[in-house]
Formats: sequence, structure tokens, C-alpha cells
Amino acid sequence: MRKLLPLIGNPHGSGRSALTCRYRCGDACFHEVPNTSDNEYAGDVIARAYSRRSMLRSAAVVTVATAAGSAVAFGGSGAQTANATPTADAQGAGAGSGSGQAARGLRFTPVAPNTDDKVTVPAGHDQNVVIRWGDPIVKGAPAFNSAKQTAAAQAGQFGYNNDFLSLLPLGGHYERQQLLVANHEYTDENLMFKGYDPANPTREQVEIAWAAHGLSVVVVQEDHRSGKLTAVTRHQLNRRLTATSEFRLTGPAAGGALLKTSADSTGTKVLGTLNNCAGGTTPWGTTLHGEENFNQYFANAGLVTDPVEAARLKRYGMTTGATERKWERFDKRFDVAQEPNESHRFGWVVELDPYDPNSTPRKRTALGRFKHEAAQPRLTEDGRPVVYMGDDERFDYFYKFVSARQMKKGDSRAAKEHNLTLLDEGTLYVAKLTGDSPTGQFDGSGKLPSDGEFDGSGVWIKLATGNVSHVEGMTAEEVYVFTRQAADKVGATKMDRPEDVEPSPRTGRVYVALTNNTDRGKAGKAGADEANPRNLNKHGQILELAENFDDPAGDGFAWRLFLVAGDPGDPSTYFAGFPKDKVSPISCPDNVAFDPHGNLWISTDGNQLGSHDGLFGVATAGDRRGELKQFLTVPRGAETCGPLVQGKRVLVAVQHPGEIDGATVDNPQSVWPDGPGKIVRPSVVSVWRKDGRDIGV
Repeated sequence: MRKLLPLIGNPHGSGRSALTCRYRCGDACFHEVPNTSDNEYAGDVIARAYSRRSMLRSAAVVTVATAAGSAVAFGGSGAQTANATPTADAQGAGAGSGSGQAARGLRFTPVAPNTDDKVTVPAGHDQNVVIRWGDPIVKGAPAFNSAKQTAAAQAGQFGYNNDFLSLLPLGGHYERQQLLVANHEYTDENLMFKGYDPANPTREQVEIAWAAHGLSVVVVQEDHRSGKLTAVTRHQLNRRLTATSEFRLTGPAAGGALLKTSADSTGTKVLGTLNNCAGGTTPWGTTLHGEENFNQYFANAGLVTDPVEAARLKRYGMTTGATERKWERFDKRFDVAQEPNESHRFGWVVELDPYDPNSTPRKRTALGRFKHEAAQPRLTEDGRPVVYMGDDERFDYFYKFVSARQMKKGDSRAAKEHNLTLLDEGTLYVAKLTGDSPTGQFDGSGKLPSDGEFDGSGVWIKLATGNVSHVEGMTAEEVYVFTRQAADKVGATKMDRPEDVEPSPRTGRVYVALTNNTDRGKAGKAGADEANPRNLNKHGQILELAENFDDPAGDGFAWRLFLVAGDPGDPSTYFAGFPKDKVSPISCPDNVAFDPHGNLWISTDGNQLGSHDGLFGVATAGDRRGELKQFLTVPRGAETCGPLVQGKRVLVAVQHPGEIDGATVDNPQSVWPDGPGKIVRPSVVSVWRKDGRDIGV
């Protein structure tokens, strides 16, 4: 058994520091769980349906009948399965011997768990910082000077706490340039401002923070000999969008009474985007950005006396008194007692056209409002987008949206304008899972059931289609604006913090990162079930979901747990059946991405094993399925975000380095990336092989 490193940080019992909890999510994990609904847990469903499903367990594959009568399965020889590659389940759930060569794309020496204050990469690889917080990107922006920072300067510079990353081609004579799009999730004023007083921020500090939130678009230049990338400053396509930039609300809820404010009687114009976490890249060349912990920016929910509105605010975890950053002192829109609808205008998926620096980004109401971690689409056979989304909260849900419109191919203006309407009309669904093993086999320890897998079937439950609600007692507008309550009503399955949700480009299988849930199994809270098999779950798991490969618009699916994270020496862990003595330890999966070979790459947030967070690659197919290898670790106090794996490079967003309890500008807890005496700066890092060959081959 591996010897674990001593825990680094947090008296709260989490791998995150208390400082991160304060500024990133408003101490969400230390407040009461917002979901107090009494809808069924997966375990309740299993108990009643066990006698029926016991017959299914004798089948060679897990099969679920949809309402339309079609079948969805893992593996098998039948057509219309979600398995596009016959070898994907050659070893069943994954019973590789661990002998022989690693999967293509994962042939590197794993990085050992560590607590070094740097980005550690495998032997034979090199790295560079592509861009840092404060680097100027738009014309006229000054060089970064932390001692003389202004809001106007920050509005033209790369924002703070980079998260989701997307690289888009420029083509033509820009062959060696790409367009980098980055989210800026939140600000940590303690690490930004010398002598910062959390009880009394200045207007200038608040306005700098507004400008440090949002999105960045910046052209990057690649070195033709390696995977090194460098930012092209002040390029005509470079752009910053902040907490005060103009955004449009579109889709079925736009213009409704619930989205109108004293400053916007149309209910369609919003200033800013907040707490953008992960995202997605569309087949039509736009990027999607999930507004996650937006609730922490809105004050005084405790002053709202209307019981209906008070319940809505509570379900979204709104701050009852003053907020951490005190923005409500400088703009009344952040005070729900004064502007009750302003908070309804956040918590959406934002769509950005990064190729048009004059375009207005759009908040897509058809995709529902909750703590969006990400939104990644794939296309049906007839070209309709299907978008998968997680709600990052303990005991909340995961969703999908199926567009009613088909994507048009080509670069014509008509095609582009049409494709920018794809996410405004369709059907929003929430997932309900059923296991196929008896509840008596789930005692919260994570022990595998007698059939050798955590698996079962599921259905997508309709919430709304256009202006039609499928939820009794709620209008369509209410479903979109208060999606959590709609999902409560239809009995969606409560999960362990569903974060990033990504479909495999090769197989169509969908992978859901369930980061952790240390409340599971506590008094009055849901206990273990087949999809969430551990009580006090501090390490998380990854769910694998199979739909019809050619028609993911259906309402049935099969599911199983692909990974149950933790130290491989812990009997509760599971790596798709791969030998556990041949994998790296992993804790708290957060963002996920695919490489060109079909391997899943996983970044972590809040590692509970004593090591720094990192990036891991794992094979999803063949006899190496479940083999997980650590590719890098990030510096002290940091989180690994935005993984992006191309042929010759891996990109990661190093978020909140040095964010450790007690850290300030005068008392730094990390010297990354620029060394002692320099302010700590969140940054984007590129990693490549020194010999110039593709990663992992």
C-alpha cells in the first residue's frame, strides 16, 4: 500500500484551503445543503425495483429500454449501441492485466505525488507559461504593475483565476496561430491587493475585481519546433469581457417578468458574467461558458419576506446577509432586497463567438439556470446539438439539452447566423438513475456489489420544451429560471457534485466528474446508493453513461461507474477493473477532456491524499481500460483547471496558486510562477515533449 503524504492545509477537513472556500464559492460546503427536496434517491428506486432488475443482471450487457422501445447498451454486438469501437469493451468492464505497453497517448512516465511549489511534468517534457494574470492583451492596455493596478488597466489585461480553456484554429496564413479562450472564475482579493481589508474594500478594488472576472480571448503563437505557445499581445481579435460588459439573454425565458429589473425593463440585457468555471467548444466554432457559484455575489436574501421568493433564493444558496466582497455597497444590483430579479440573470450558459470581437455574448435560457460547471455539445446523426451539463452542488443533478434545430455547415454568413440560434429552441432534461443491485449491498463503504460493477439504467426526464412546461405547477419560464426546483419536482437523482460532463468524440459515451460529497450518509442526508456508493465521500468518482450513438436525443441510457477515486490501496477504489497496483492515486476529479486517441484526461480540485492537485490520463477502451497515469502536478495551493490535450501539447490553467490560509500579498505561500519577491499570478501553462514528438506516443 502506498504511503500517503501528510495533508496540507485545511482544518475544515477538505483538500481546499479555507481561503479558497471563502472566495471561490462563498463557503458553500459549510452552509446547509440547498436541496432539501424529498424526491427519491437512487437507493429508494433500487429497493422497489430489485425483483424486476434481478433478471437483467444475468444478461451479458446492461440494456435499458427507452420509452420509444429502442435499446441502449454498453458493448455488445447489436447495432445502434453507444459503443462505436468494437474493442472498447473487449475486456468487459476492464480486466486488463496491466502488462505490456500503455495505451497510445499515455506512454509517459507518471509523475509521483508531491508537494513541490512548481508545475511538475514527466521526464522528457518541457513547459512554459503562456499568459499570466495581468498580462496586457488588448490595444492600449498597460504592462502589469500590481502596485499601481487600476480597473481600466485590468479591463485590457488577462483576467484572474483562469479556468476553462479552448483553442480554436485561425487557418490561412495564420497557420501557426490559434485563438485561446479562457474563463476567469473568481478573484481572491487577499492575494491581489497589498493591505486588503475584507471588511472595507475600496471602490477601486471592487472595480478592479469586476474587471478581473469574465472571459479573455487572446491569439497565441506556436513554436514550430515544439508545443510551446506564447501570447500575441494587442492582436485585433484579442478581447476582454468583464462583470460590467454587455450580455444578451436569449431563448424562451428572455424578456419574461422574472428577468426584468429597474435598469432593464426588457429582461434581455445583462451587465457581466460571473464565476465562469468550465465550458465547452461547439462544432460551429463558438465557445460555451458555465456561470457556477454566482449566488455568492448577491447579498441580503435574508431580508426578503415573500415566502415564495425566499424559498427560491434559499434553493440557490443565496447569501442571507452581506457578501464576502461587499459589492452590494457599490452597486445595488448585487442586493436582492433592492433588485430581486438581478440574481435570476446569472447562472446560465454563455455562448461567445470568439472570432467576432464586436459580437455580444448570449446567455442561453433554454439550457436552464443552476450552478453550471460546464456545457459540452455533440451532434445527433441529423445534426442537432445535444449539450450535457452538471450542477456543482452536493445532492444536485445533471442535465442535457436537445436542440430542435440542425446545424448548418459552412462559413457563410447565413450559416453562422443560423447556428447562433441552435441553443435557443429545444428540450431540457434532467437525469434519473436506477441501479441494478439490491440496496443491501451498499453499506457506504464502496464495496463492489456481487455482479462486480456499479451500474444500471436511467431515463432523461423532460422539464420544458420551448414555451411548454412538462413540470406540474410550474410555467415554462419558471422551469428555466428555477430549474433546480423543477428537477426536484420530477424526482431527479441526487448526485455527489456533478461537475464537468463530456461526451467522447469517438464513442459518444458521456463521462460525468462527481467531485465529492462529504455530506452523503450524514444524519438526515441521503446515504450510499449504486451511483454514489460511499458515505462521507471525500474522493469522488466518474460516471460513464451510454446512449444510442447515432441518436443521443433519446430518453434512455445505461450507466456505470468508470472510476471510484482515492488511493489505490483503499479497497473502496475502482479503476474500471484495471489492476490497482499499476495506477496513480487520484482524488476529487473536476474537469475532464479527451485527447486525439480517445483517452480521458482528468484534472483534480481539492486532493484529499496529501499531494498537490494534478492532471491524469486514463484509457477508456481496450485491454488498458482503467489504467490511470498522473501527467503533472501544480504548485502550492493551486488547482488544475481547463485541461486541453492536442497532439503536441497539453494546456492547463493553474488556478489560485498560493491560496493557502493566512496568505496575503505581504505573506505569500507560493513563489510561482515568477519566483521570490514577485506577486503570485494564476497562469496558463503549455507542456510538450522535448523531442518534438506527439504527447504519449
